[in-house]
Amino acid sequence: QVQLVESGGGLVQAGGSLRLSCAASVGAIRTYQLGWFRQAPGKDREFVAAIDWAASGTDYADSVKGRFTISRDNAKNAMYLRMKSLRPEDTAVYYCAAKRGGSSNNIDAYSYWGQGTQVTVSP
Repeated sequence: QVQLVESGGGLVQAGGSLRLSCAASVGAIRTYQLGWFRQAPGKDREFVAAIDWAASGTDYADSVKGRFTISRDNAKNAMYLRMKSLRPEDTAVYYCAAKRGGSSNNIDAYSYWGQGTQVTVSP
């Protein structure tokens, strides 16, 4: 069983930056593909970014390309999302997720989820 805990959310002005962290409970996190998703009020949860187990491959939603950077540190059982040039439309609860197998942007492919961290971007 993988337990994931997000942190780092908060309130920031448009144009600002935040770094989200995801801490994993399991020591073998290196065998899992990891991803970030977000859910804005009244909207479906959507893909943000994913990273493979070796951190050699990443994928981003078009809406965040060039502004967000996903990374992981398997030695620390952690994953990160560096967000810059934030926009009000980035406001959402951000979730980290883990899955076995290949990297994916499909929400249904992920088996383990954190509780989420709120990111609010003011105009």
